[in-house]
Amino acid sequence: MAELTAGRTPGDALSRAISSIDAPDPAALKPVAVVAHDGGDVAAALLRAAPPAGGEGLARLAACWQISVTVGGGLASLVERVGTSLREMEAHRQDVSAQLAGPRATARLLAGLPALGLLMAAGLGMEPLPFLFGTPAGFACLLTGLALDATGLWWTNRLVLKAEAAGS
Repeated sequence: MAELTAGRTPGDALSRAISSIDAPDPAALKPVAVVAHDGGDVAAALLRAAPPAGGEGLARLAACWQISVTVGGGLASLVERVGTSLREMEAHRQDVSAQLAGPRATARLLAGLPALGLLMAAGLGMEPLPFLFGTPAGFACLLTGLALDATGLWWTNRLVLKAEAAGS
């Protein structure tokens, strides 16, 4: 952004930006830098470099680049808006994740409570394991409890994933 506002050409500014960032996959952005330096189709190179998951920023930058090339609009203001939008999206994603930490922790706690109950019963001298594994009624209780515990974990995880998807 600062490179563009300082008067550098968009291709040179992008090449410098790519060389100065610490990308997860630096090799993916090298072709973009080459295309930007040579004056090729930067928007297409950005779209090729954008990963399917998490590549929204590069896709938006490609759209800004295409608009700037086609219409001749100022790229600096478009890039600033994209940056602001991506920062807001990340802050919202982190907020949703923080709000869902409570339900996740509750689900883990509830999943572990049956084991705690077995330990407490054993500590009181009740011998729950011979009952659960040694009698048909105990084995039925064990299977029912495990099925309900697994269903509860699955259901809670499903709700959390839906909430995350809706919050994104």
